[in-house]
Amino acid sequence: MVLEDITDDNWRAVADIAPADGQRRFVAALGARYLLLSLRGGVWTSLAVRAGEEVAGHVMWAYDEEDGTHWVGGMLVDASQQGRGVGRAALRALVHRLSASPACREIRLSYHPDNTMAAGLYESLGFTPTGAYEDEELVASLHVTAARPAT
Repeated sequence: MVLEDITDDNWRAVADIAPADGQRRFVAALGARYLLLSLRGGVWTSLAVRAGEEVAGHVMWAYDEEDGTHWVGGMLVDASQQGRGVGRAALRALVHRLSASPACREIRLSYHPDNTMAAGLYESLGFTPTGAYEDEELVASLHVTAARPAT
């Protein structure tokens, strides 16, 4: 599993990523929404999640200059790829990539409190709920000193 930049060769596959039916209330129905937020909003950076030869998902991140935190803004694994560890591997790879920057001290994300699968994944990777909310989603945080790769 690798993270790769969005290119002319993979953007259509990223746009077509679709979650399982039971997850549609927690995430965008298609990867196209997240991709457009990145391409048109000027805040988010999108990455394709590739498992072998296939684009299996999408993840996006941003840097908040006001408080110096990095944010995971959305992660979507195609329904056909779920249950294979793609989401866990993608989030680990993103944490590794972000934490390699000396400026990265904290990574945050948010999720709907009813999304117990996401909560379990994030907590298993070291994210802890902060008690704060972003819109209707619970914010979780990972302090990067514990996640920073050795140099």
